[in-house]
Amino acid sequence: MDLASVREVAKSGNVARLHDETVGHHGETQAIEYHGQTMTHEELQAESSRVAGGLADLGIEPGDVVLQYLPNCPPSLIGALGAFKAGAIVSPVNPQYRKRELTYQLEDTDAAAVFTHVALEPYLEAALAEIAWEPIVVSVDTDSDDVHAFSDVRGDETFVERDDEDVALLPYTSGTTGKPKGVELTHRNFRAQTFAILSREGAIDDEDVRSLVWLPLYHITGFTHTAWQPLIRGGSVYLRSAANWDGDDCMALIEEEDITHYVGVTAMYVDMINSERFGEYDLTSLESAGEGGAKMSVAVQEEFEETAGVEMSEGYGLTETNGATHSQSGSTFGLKHGTIGQPLRMTEAKIVDETGETVAIGEEGELLVRGPQVMKGYHDMPGATDAVFTDDGFFRTGDIARRDADNYYEIVDRKKHMINSAGYNIYPSELEELLAEHDAVAEGAVIGIPDDRRNEVPKAYVVTAPGVEPGVDVTADEIQEYFLENVASYKHPREVEFIDELPRTTSGKIQKFKLEERDESEAA
Repeated sequence: MDLASVREVAKSGNVARLHDETVGHHGETQAIEYHGQTMTHEELQAESSRVAGGLADLGIEPGDVVLQYLPNCPPSLIGALGAFKAGAIVSPVNPQYRKRELTYQLEDTDAAAVFTHVALEPYLEAALAEIAWEPIVVSVDTDSDDVHAFSDVRGDETFVERDDEDVALLPYTSGTTGKPKGVELTHRNFRAQTFAILSREGAIDDEDVRSLVWLPLYHITGFTHTAWQPLIRGGSVYLRSAANWDGDDCMALIEEEDITHYVGVTAMYVDMINSERFGEYDLTSLESAGEGGAKMSVAVQEEFEETAGVEMSEGYGLTETNGATHSQSGSTFGLKHGTIGQPLRMTEAKIVDETGETVAIGEEGELLVRGPQVMKGYHDMPGATDAVFTDDGFFRTGDIARRDADNYYEIVDRKKHMINSAGYNIYPSELEELLAEHDAVAEGAVIGIPDDRRNEVPKAYVVTAPGVEPGVDVTADEIQEYFLENVASYKHPREVEFIDELPRTTSGKIQKFKLEERDESEAA
């Protein structure tokens, strides 16, 4: 792709114009594959432009919010691009949400329309009964006369210009603590994040990029990094539903379709390396294997690399930053396992103590970032917005980090997860990394539990490896002894509990509040 021409059209306005420019270079090449169905970039451009016209015909105006309550499927991308072109704001919704969560997002956004799927219509109908207005409902594969069929929502090809600071995407935080917050990502935010990747020299031609999208598209990593950026580059995305995740199916698809780019969460890589057939699949087509959503275990990373024959790159970003702020890929000295790499060239980053002063190299503190990809603010939450920005515009990530002399950053843990035990700071991620290296352990999570003497102490929840029976092949005492042999004694978990699986969000983050609730109920 001619980056100069793309930059020219990307200086301002509606971010959807980027794909129109892509079509001028890669129009006849494949853009989307979905279980054998394919669509070229020209077809994607035309369909999305007609969807924009269809939305306008239905009364959707610039600045209206369109909820996207869909699984990974072509209408997810066609609909989002069409909504952008109509000047609307896209608010993605987790397809696992049901009445309570849907009602909250409908009311908080004052949604004018909803894109959904026939399989999700009953849940949407229950939520719509709770609100005081009737949004336009557009459904994929519907057989209902009460909603608009997605295939019928077409009009004249339409493109509405937008200003830099107009909101393009309104995703919601996961709500692991407190109510979910709407994150206002502008057209400028999107252009900046897009060019963070496009400006790098690729090892393969643009049209040869084949990105496997198994992360859910409602998640910022899934939408921005695994779908949007490959499409703007001129590559092809292979869509699969996150609800149908299977490690063997993923590896088979990488082999069959010569997938070049894959981003998953740690749990996905754990599933792959724990498969009995791991090592039988040819994964050498991969040019890039990345991880996002939660800190990657170095042990898992090294095992995948050794067998798959591809270096894994870990990055870091948040919904509030429209994806990445740091990446190992493209960092000056290459990959450094256990780190998130260096800040992207457009990103300023620093680590500060509780007084806001920058800490020395190697010391721990809260990671702050500033850059053009950082959100405008939280939707209708001025107080929350003010609280996360410093006076000079840095965003407080809430993550504890440190950096080395080469400016590589390492995430230590979430600030809120830190355990204060008799004045000692204990970071659960360090103990979880150690757990992952134990032969009998598939994965684990560590939380703080109350202690009369030390304020709080660590407790480990452990998922054993396949074929390992808890209490027989490995005991809680053995796990505690393993910790005592490898870390300072004040860090070792005072309790170890075996669990069938860890509670997670669909983006792979461990829901530690559920483990804390479990511990509280057991203690009661």
